[in-house]
Amino acid sequence: MKDIKEKISIIMPAYNEAGHIASSIEETAAAFNNFGYHWELIVMDDGSTDDTYKNAIALAQKYPQLIVRRNPVNTGKGRAIKKALHYITGEYTLFLDADMDLHPLQFQTLFDIMRLDKADIVIGSKLHPNSVVNYPLQRRIISFVYYLLVRALFNLPCHDTQTGLKLFKTEVLRNVLPKVLVKQFAFDLEVLVNAHHLGYKIAEAPIVLKPQRHYGRIDLRAIFTTGWDTLAVFYRMHILKYYDRIDYYRRKDLAE
Repeated sequence: MKDIKEKISIIMPAYNEAGHIASSIEETAAAFNNFGYHWELIVMDDGSTDDTYKNAIALAQKYPQLIVRRNPVNTGKGRAIKKALHYITGEYTLFLDADMDLHPLQFQTLFDIMRLDKADIVIGSKLHPNSVVNYPLQRRIISFVYYLLVRALFNLPCHDTQTGLKLFKTEVLRNVLPKVLVKQFAFDLEVLVNAHHLGYKIAEAPIVLKPQRHYGRIDLRAIFTTGWDTLAVFYRMHILKYYDRIDYYRRKDLAE
């Protein structure tokens, strides 16, 4: 049994996951009950057009730790996670995708690394040498090229910003998320860039990736949007100094 004083908040954004959301909640609950921590699971239905919300809320009586909220329209993963921040009460926060490509049992690896490395953030990485991944060569190439771009622009101490499994000390998110503007694919990057800029320590963990559905063709529009948003984060960070200005005005407001 772990130290039950620790509480983990799990944020699970979901969009049109009616066929998976119930089993994803059940598996997550089973995993965290087994760990022995206090936990809560916030499912954010991001404007699904199917029965995702209905199927999730049906489990609320079974699991008092389950909180289900929804956006009336699809606004993107970033916006959903920012909204979920209002409901979390744990000292640690885990991002977990609803599709279960990354099983919640892997949380313990991230938590152990956080403690051993004295890190503030631990992110699952497909490019970690000990990771076991099963996804197409074309996507591996895209992931590696994006890593090279991120490395050149931001010099982040990590190889893979896009894997959905991430563990944060909650205080980090409370300091970083109010400044984040990206709502979709580059959201994770913007969070990590700002956290690194503020001096928080980022560590990586190996993952086991088991896709639960067939990969379709590469979405060129998603690639373009991600690239554009990535350049926008660079522009705000290094040209406009936007994030520093936001910090300045927040400190000024607190002082007054």
